[in-house]
Amino acid sequence: MADAAVGDTRKARRVLVAADKFKGSLTAVEVAERVTAGLRRVVPGLEVEALPVADGGDGTVAAAVAAGFERREVRVVGPLGGEVTAAYALRDGTAVVEMAEASGLQRLPAGVFAPLTASTYGSGELLRASLDAGARTIVFGVGGSATTDGGAGMLSALGARFLDADGEPVPPGGGGLAGLATADLSGLDPRLTEIELVLASDVDNPLTGPKGAPAVYGPQKGASPDDVETLDAALAHFAKVLEGVVGPEAAECAASPGAGAAGGIGYGALLLGARFRPGIEVMLDALCFAPALDRADLVITGEGSLDEQTLHGKAPAGVAAAARAAGTDVVAVCGRLTLSPETLARAGFRRAYPLTAAEPDVARCIAEAGPILERVAERIARDFLT
Repeated sequence: MADAAVGDTRKARRVLVAADKFKGSLTAVEVAERVTAGLRRVVPGLEVEALPVADGGDGTVAAAVAAGFERREVRVVGPLGGEVTAAYALRDGTAVVEMAEASGLQRLPAGVFAPLTASTYGSGELLRASLDAGARTIVFGVGGSATTDGGAGMLSALGARFLDADGEPVPPGGGGLAGLATADLSGLDPRLTEIELVLASDVDNPLTGPKGAPAVYGPQKGASPDDVETLDAALAHFAKVLEGVVGPEAAECAASPGAGAAGGIGYGALLLGARFRPGIEVMLDALCFAPALDRADLVITGEGSLDEQTLHGKAPAGVAAAARAAGTDVVAVCGRLTLSPETLARAGFRRAYPLTAAEPDVARCIAEAGPILERVAERIARDFLT
C-alpha cells in the first residue's frame, strides 16, 4: 500500500464518499455502497454521505441521477444506425447529457468497430430531447465515443445539412465527410441560441493533426493507420467547408482545446457556442459537491486505476483538489495504484488504498471487487476514524 501520509489522529465525524466507477467491476453507486458498508462495520452508525461523481465520460448520467436528477429515457439512433434506448438527466432546468449513452463504444457489439462510419446522430437527438424537456442549461459530457465524425451526425440531428456534389446527404461517419461539398446550418434548432451549453471533457486535443482526434484516439476505436489518415483528412476538409459557411470561427473552433474530444464531437459543440470546461469541474458544480464537502470531515474518492492519467482531469484528482482547497482530508480507493506517495501528496491525497494491497491476485480483485473494497474501507476506518 502506498501512503501519502500517516493517518491523522483527529477523528472524522462525517464522511463524504465521492468516487467514480471501477470500470468493468463496480459502478460509482456500488463503490459508495461498498465503502459505506466497510466503514460502518468498524464505526457503527457513522454518518456517511454518498455523492458518486464522474468526469463527463460514461457514467456521467448515472452520477447525476444518484445526486437527485431525474432519469429520462429516449429512443435514439445508435452509432451503427440501429435504435437504442439512451438516457439523460434533468433537474431544475439543467440537463446532463452523456454522448456515450447514444454514441459510445458501449453501444457496439463486442469486438465490432466502425471507425469510418460510426455516427453521433443519436447524441444530437439526446440534446434535442433535453431541449424539448425545457432545459436551459445543458452539461454535455463527452468521452468513450465509438465515433470520429467531428460532430457532423450530432449537428445533422439538430437541423444541419451536409451534402455531396449531387446535393445528397453525405454518408454517416467521419469517412463520409471526404465527399462533403456544401454545408447548410440555417436549419439548426433555434433554441440552441437561447441556452447555455457546456462542453464537459477531460480531453483538450484539437480536431486534427498529430494531437487531433483521429491520430490520438482513432486507434482505440478500431482505426488502422490508413483509417487515421483518411479520417484526419476528412475532418480537415469538414472544417474547411464549414469555414466557408460560418467564417474564421470554424477554423478557430477546430484548433481550440476540446475540439478533438470524443472523436471531434467537441468541435461540433463548440460551433454551437458551447463553453469548454474540464469535465470534473462541471460535474462537481452540477452535483452540488461544494455544500456536501462543507459537511464532511473526511472525503473518500477513487476510481479503478489511480495512475498518471488520473492527474489529468479525472474525477479523483478534481475531488482531491477541491477537498485540499477546503482544508479537508481526502483519501482514495482504487483497484490498481501506480502513483508514488510523493505524487499522491502533491495531488492532495492523504493516502491511497488499492484493492491489490488487500488481494494481490488482480483477477480476483476484478471479480470480487465489492467484498474486497469493503475490507479496504474497514482499513480506512481504522486508520482515520478510530
